Amino acid sequence: MSGTVGLDRRRAVEEIHQRLQAGLSPTTRIRRVLLSWSWAIAVLCLGTAKRAFDLCVSLLVLAATSPFWALLLLVWRPAASAVVRTARVGRWAQSFEAYSFRTDGTIGRFLKASRLHHLPGLLNVLRGDMSFIGPRAVAPGELSPRDRVARRRYDVRPGWICLWWLRKRANIAYEHEALSDAEYVESQSMLGDFGLALRAIPAALYGREIGVAPDELSLLRIRIHNVTMGEAVETIVSWSETAGSRQVCFVNADCANIAWRNVQYAALLARADLTLGDGIGIKLAARALGLQLKQNVNGTDLFPRLCEAMQGRSGGLFLLGGRPGVAEAVNAWVAAHYPATRVCGWHHGYFTPAEEPDVLDRIRKSGATVLLVAFGVPKQDLWIEKNLSAAGVRVAAGVGGLFDFFSGRIPRAPQWLREMGLEWVYRLYQEPRRMWKRYIVGNFTFLYRVALERLHTPEPNRNTTKGASL
Repeated sequence: MSGTVGLDRRRAVEEIHQRLQAGLSPTTRIRRVLLSWSWAIAVLCLGTAKRAFDLCVSLLVLAATSPFWALLLLVWRPAASAVVRTARVGRWAQSFEAYSFRTDGTIGRFLKASRLHHLPGLLNVLRGDMSFIGPRAVAPGELSPRDRVARRRYDVRPGWICLWWLRKRANIAYEHEALSDAEYVESQSMLGDFGLALRAIPAALYGREIGVAPDELSLLRIRIHNVTMGEAVETIVSWSETAGSRQVCFVNADCANIAWRNVQYAALLARADLTLGDGIGIKLAARALGLQLKQNVNGTDLFPRLCEAMQGRSGGLFLLGGRPGVAEAVNAWVAAHYPATRVCGWHHGYFTPAEEPDVLDRIRKSGATVLLVAFGVPKQDLWIEKNLSAAGVRVAAGVGGLFDFFSGRIPRAPQWLREMGLEWVYRLYQEPRRMWKRYIVGNFTFLYRVALERLHTPEPNRNTTKGASL
């Protein structure tokens, strides 16, 4: 009986297929065949070109470094044990052995410090186990190919430089590694790989990651809560559902310069419930002090994640600031991208002191639990501290120019510039007359002050605070 049913199903499928094909013209049939093969041909051509490039470059590098190899093997005893093999998972989830130099002993420690211990990996490139650009070569069992998202990474060879590594160095690796790998696989091209390799140069200049990541940092006398983007969003959402009023501040290099000369603003930052490190300047400052900032928790990247987390919740947002019409445009953006997130109200930032009581009354009656204020630093933060209770919200944050980006008034720097930690260069390019003092004079002033603090900090980790909680 089951065999008869199966036969009937196959006949029905064949009949439907014949009927569909019968109505197609020869030109349409040819077009469909060409389209079906185009993707496979494109992938094959890309893979062939990339493989040829990897072979040529690896042979050139091996030839150029051959004297170094010979000298190393002469002074390293026993030479036979200089190279170690580590199990890794490559293309099509096939296991292979990755080569590297030992990192123990005087020579090994030198190679590791200079990042030369990966040099034998050129042999993996020659063998076709790896490429120069591609997802990270993971250990067996680390990212299972059974996972739907992680499975995409195994369509290509692993590489020395990957998109995840690049974003991690810039402190903007907010999503899971497998999502970055899938993004790379879907958009890979020779030009894209070349651009990724170029972006890796400034990322490498940021230096190696430092193991010390305390719960709080102290930079130029400013306390910064050292949390990830996910932890910051989770904290704000939790506070929005808990009784009380709390203030969130974002601190970048410009904010630190303002706090240096504005005692009132500096005192406010010390009292804030959550102070978040924003920008590459804070990362470099932490590294100079022997510490590590976990992530670049800036308001522009936090906002869409906050909107996503607020979907379907009883609380909502109130948008305050910007030019007339800007906050309303941000509301339209939220409605288009996160329709289940409530925006309880909005108001521009050009109101007079006489109109302020009406604005506060409007916020209080809106039922919003999270207030975002875009007045600029330090005005927005001082205004929040003064009016937090009167506004009747549970969480308020100063977000600077965030509304201008999401309203479309000012375009944000492209992703590739953000991955290089150069978003500030794009802002300087957009408004050189307004931003030159902040970014050129301000950045050098900030780094100079950090250098002075480093000189007066004999123990880089003395400001480590363990067990601190929000």
